[in-house]
Amino acid sequence: MDRYEAYKDLGIDRDVYDHCEKVIGELRERFSQIDDMAEFNQMKVLDAFRKEQVQEACLNGSSGYGYNDLGRDTLEKVYADIFHTEDALVRPQITCGTHALALALMSNLRPGDQILSVSGRPYDTLEEVIGIRQSKGSLKEYGISYDEVPLREDGSFDLKGISSKLRKETKLIAIQRSKGYSDRRSFSVEQIGDCIAFIRSIRDDVLIMVDNCYGEFVEEKEPTDVGADMAVGSLIKNPGGGLAPIGGYIAGKKECVENAARRLTSPGLGREVGATLGVMRDLYQGLFLAPTVTASALKGAVFAARIYEDLGFDVLPDGTEERYDIIQAVTFHREDALISFCKGIQSAAPVDSFVVPEPWDMPGYDSKVIMAAGSFVSGSSIELSADGPLREPYSVYFQGGLTWPHAKFGIMNSLQFLVRDGIIDRSKLRC
Repeated sequence: MDRYEAYKDLGIDRDVYDHCEKVIGELRERFSQIDDMAEFNQMKVLDAFRKEQVQEACLNGSSGYGYNDLGRDTLEKVYADIFHTEDALVRPQITCGTHALALALMSNLRPGDQILSVSGRPYDTLEEVIGIRQSKGSLKEYGISYDEVPLREDGSFDLKGISSKLRKETKLIAIQRSKGYSDRRSFSVEQIGDCIAFIRSIRDDVLIMVDNCYGEFVEEKEPTDVGADMAVGSLIKNPGGGLAPIGGYIAGKKECVENAARRLTSPGLGREVGATLGVMRDLYQGLFLAPTVTASALKGAVFAARIYEDLGFDVLPDGTEERYDIIQAVTFHREDALISFCKGIQSAAPVDSFVVPEPWDMPGYDSKVIMAAGSFVSGSSIELSADGPLREPYSVYFQGGLTWPHAKFGIMNSLQFLVRDGIIDRSKLRC
């Protein structure tokens, strides 16, 4: 059987298909390395499940107050094992990654304290949380100040700048592992560890929080293995494995996690309440699948990099660099190309493939954003998805793919749309 026939039925032209297959043929060794990492992390997750004696009763949910929820409490022990931390808070009541980060900040800071971001400006949605952009209920309204240290020109941490900006009121250091909507490289766990060690050599009393979104299970270690007091993330990204319908986590020091639990519910109640309402099976199974699902997303990212750098576009990271998260940036320098790419990704989705994505004023962002995400879980960015702000340099951020074949088709379809719309000349394809 000619495998192309299946792609032909999905609207892929032969020259687009052949071009993509030639690129894939050059990536076999790289894909093998990604599979090796998935195997390592799969054993780490399995070991935690076995150590904490996950049982069938853990898969049942609770209602009402949620007292004595065995599944919830055991899952938090599993996360603490995986992240090698004293404790973890893993709750469906945490609505998204931004909420998890806000919770970690608001619960561990007090009026007069300062946040110092040492990885430059944080992701767009945190600007209103902090008060960089005015918003009701921001940390700024509660007397918590903010400062930041821009990265050096080469994208590395500015250690001299960090040293000069550490103040007596600095209570928490924030590090964002992934690039977000910026043009820098994402940080490796080793780079984060070196930065943490430098900070500790100056001040050992500050809290260090790492925004771990998109980075889980990409490497052997997590930021909490190299000294971070808290690693924070979303369950509808890597650790949810595409099955978690909602949720976030904070893994770290016991006091930090307990503070977060009391802010999430209320003082006096803390982690003792919080019904799980039937989602535990998805949270457990999603976590179990997360290493291999993350590997599929990584293969898609590497494939996208090779496809688009081959065609002359700026990509970050490139097709040969080490990967520290699942996000692939492609810069088009034109609005129509960004929109066309997202339309191709949406068209490749299993859900809402017929929907045409349009730019809109999305809450938490300072410019129009276009998002393609025909996903089983709304907004899940471990599933095949792409998005980008409609502003120069018109970069798209591609991520996800629950399976490698789907990630492959998504990128292939994005290329098909760019060819169809006359943005990429067919003559440039390797046929």
